[in-house]
Amino acid sequence: MTKIKVLVNGAKGKMGAETVKAVKKDNDLILVGQTDMGDDLAKAIKQTKAEVVVDFTHPSVALKNARTILESKVHAVVGTTGLTPKDLEEIKKLCIKNKVNCLVAPNFAIGAVLMMKFAREASHYMPEVEIIELHHDQKADSPSGTAIKTAEMILADRKNIKRAQIKPVEKLKNARGAELGGINIHSVRLQGFIAHQEVIFGGLGQTLKIRHDSISRESFMPGVILAIKRIKSLKGLVYGLDNLL
Repeated sequence: MTKIKVLVNGAKGKMGAETVKAVKKDNDLILVGQTDMGDDLAKAIKQTKAEVVVDFTHPSVALKNARTILESKVHAVVGTTGLTPKDLEEIKKLCIKNKVNCLVAPNFAIGAVLMMKFAREASHYMPEVEIIELHHDQKADSPSGTAIKTAEMILADRKNIKRAQIKPVEKLKNARGAELGGINIHSVRLQGFIAHQEVIFGGLGQTLKIRHDSISRESFMPGVILAIKRIKSLKGLVYGLDNLL
């Protein structure tokens, strides 16, 4: 069996470095390149003849990197968060134009994907919900892509969450967090955290909490490896690892 040629972009970062180790350990993959800030990504793709590029960089360059990868006519596995719906639409068009595939995943941890799935199921019975996500203090974007994806999945079966009509009095601006379709999302950024999320449902006389904790970046690697191996069989843009499970 021919090994899949993989290039990791953002290889000097924490997630990138973990991906490099995971690719090297897998017998079906071969690491052909590592790039980071300041490197010529397009040139590296051409020189290494990479088939799949994994991108773990920064929200400010996520779309630019996706353009470069897809216009080089190779498949992309994007774990960099911060991409907007407009960005995703452009990526979708680039996939069609260049006849390649791209997986954009807010979270590669299998447990996190299950947490989102269970949250969507719970919302059918307990529609009042809020999300608290907690990440390390170096994470640039907030709320996290996982929190946004969770809210989108909950909202998929309804236009919005209808909450009790109580006029809020915020003594400090944004005390109630961000809001998406009636779902409040709260972001915590502190040393000591990796990636954590709690989805809290409220009902008459009860609450339900669904929580996922990544205590090591190794938790994301099975999902990353799965994405690399499956990317060729996908079609165009795929948003979310749940589509591969």
